[in-house]
Amino acid sequence: MIKIYHNNRCSKSRLGVALLEESGKEFEVVKYLENIPSEKELKEIIKLLKIAPIELVRKNEKVWKEEFKGKELSDAEIISAMVQNPKLIERPIIINGNKAVIGRPTEKILEII
Repeated sequence: MIKIYHNNRCSKSRLGVALLEESGKEFEVVKYLENIPSEKELKEIIKLLKIAPIELVRKNEKVWKEEFKGKELSDAEIISAMVQNPKLIERPIIINGNKAVIGRPTEKILEII
């Protein structure tokens, strides 16, 4: 089953959901601001994305700039920051089996569905 980590306030995330709807494939929507991924889940997502934790961080968010920018953080500290402040998680994230992409640009979603 395809899963999309979604924030309805984000236009790219809404485009991702629309693309999945148009595909006709079944998918699950995870509203990650309400159902915050655990550290374990985030580690699994990062592994599927084949990126470093810092690459999943929205660095223009106010909380990042005020609390974390310029600090030397370990991967574990970055993951913890995303769990404590889920707004920091880049979106949308689409997972299909053992493949995952960040849907920016939206067309990247087509690579895994």
